[in-house]
Amino acid sequence: MVAFPGRATRRNAMHHAEHYRAIVDFIAGIGLPIREAALPEGTFLPGVELREGGILVDPARLQWPGDLLHEAGHLAVLPSHVRHIAEEDQPNAADAAHAGETEAMAWAYAAVFEIGIPVEVLIHDGGYHGRARDLLQMYAFGVYPGLRGLCEAGLAAAPGFTPDCGE
Repeated sequence: MVAFPGRATRRNAMHHAEHYRAIVDFIAGIGLPIREAALPEGTFLPGVELREGGILVDPARLQWPGDLLHEAGHLAVLPSHVRHIAEEDQPNAADAAHAGETEAMAWAYAAVFEIGIPVEVLIHDGGYHGRARDLLQMYAFGVYPGLRGLCEAGLAAAPGFTPDCGE
């Protein structure tokens, strides 16, 4: 790799680095454990690992800070009595109702708006099996997979899913 003055030479430079601190502060602020730690190469998401119900993040290896919100979504939708045992092979919808991938994504999508960062920080070109643009379009059309599960778990309210929600 050729180094140019004033440019990062790391192959895994963090995208959207300006949003990293806001995301970490949000996750910590809602009571989910998150801390920085050196992590080995080869984690499922670069620079991120779930361990003992919390998130470990290696800023030197993290490529997409929106991945932290997605992983926080997995923890947030778990019932508190199983959250503390969540690891990389975390409990999921098979272990707890409304704790699947779609609920985690819906939770993370809502968190983006709570923090006030662009949706593209969460749904980025480096993830989602090359389908980020499709996901962004789906959300733009008002289709929110996982919303029903969040409502049924008492984590959200929405017309059509929650009684007395102003239909």
